[in-house]
Amino acid sequence: MLTRLANPATFMRVSGYALPPLATAAALLAAYGLYLAFLASPADYQQGETVRIMYIHVPAAWLSLFFYSIMTVSALGTLVWRHPLADVSQRAAAPIGAAFTLVCLVTGSLWGKPMWGTYWVWDARLTSVLVLFLMYCGILTLWRALDDPGRAARAVAILTLVGAVNVPIVKFSVEWWSTLHQGASVFRIGGPLIDPAMLRPLFCMALAFTCFGLALHLAGMRTEILRRRVRTLTLLQAERLERAAA
Repeated sequence: MLTRLANPATFMRVSGYALPPLATAAALLAAYGLYLAFLASPADYQQGETVRIMYIHVPAAWLSLFFYSIMTVSALGTLVWRHPLADVSQRAAAPIGAAFTLVCLVTGSLWGKPMWGTYWVWDARLTSVLVLFLMYCGILTLWRALDDPGRAARAVAILTLVGAVNVPIVKFSVEWWSTLHQGASVFRIGGPLIDPAMLRPLFCMALAFTCFGLALHLAGMRTEILRRRVRTLTLLQAERLERAAA
């Protein structure tokens, strides 16, 4: 299946079928998740109504790591397996991951103000997520700095693999260091610590964010493939004009 999808024409056809269901699922899940989050779930006994920021903050945090993981696999595809769509996947994933990371940082600051009394502390979790965002920005900048597509793909792949070291740091920072940020309360050995009335909308919003992110990723890959086709045709046309002029 992956070998067949390595053909850009096959990928364009398959992704064209996958996009509408993903977009529809994202819209329906988001609508239902927002209803559960703001109308059906209770306020927290300590945090009050501000706990509802969780339904945006936590899925954005998960997706920030998810898309960097996609970029890491794509980087390996570029350097090791020479997959023809690996760089396309990475280019499409980078701005999406950066956007989710920014949403995570902003909503976390808004949530932190009433809980901690400040918008920002140099906490291990917060700092490592900031580093993640800066890695995204650095990768996007490096792509624009190099004109040669092949060199840019290899350089970005190497930088992505270096930055992948930060992913487990973000994940386990609350366990490795003493931090203000709370520890894992959903995926843990003893089971979730969150009340089911809050867990349902959280999972629903996480699924909505995931479907939305995947739809954006597929759309971004399709756009990048079309952009490269246009670039190739433009170069071929320029060569024909040069030969005709000579």
